[in-house]
Amino acid sequence: MEDVKRKVKRVVVVSDRMNKSRVGEIVRTIKHPVFEKYIKRTSRIMFHDEQNQTKLGDEVLIAECAPLSARKNFEFISVVKSVEE
Repeated sequence: MEDVKRKVKRVVVVSDRMNKSRVGEIVRTIKHPVFEKYIKRTSRIMFHDEQNQTKLGDEVLIAECAPLSARKNFEFISVVKSVEE
């Protein structure tokens, strides 16, 4: 077996209402080509969380994997920064 390097992303959990599934959001800024103002762009990624460890607002690492459903292509790796209640 070849050692395949998986894409790892750092996201903030924006939805934790589903069982074993979470939605994370990546926020980036781009410069408008004409007006040269910075615009905020977001990407929402659904990922698999087997033990339901992540909570709303947590910053987590997720890695690409084989498709688990129609929209889930990532799985949870670890919590980078936890939101304290």
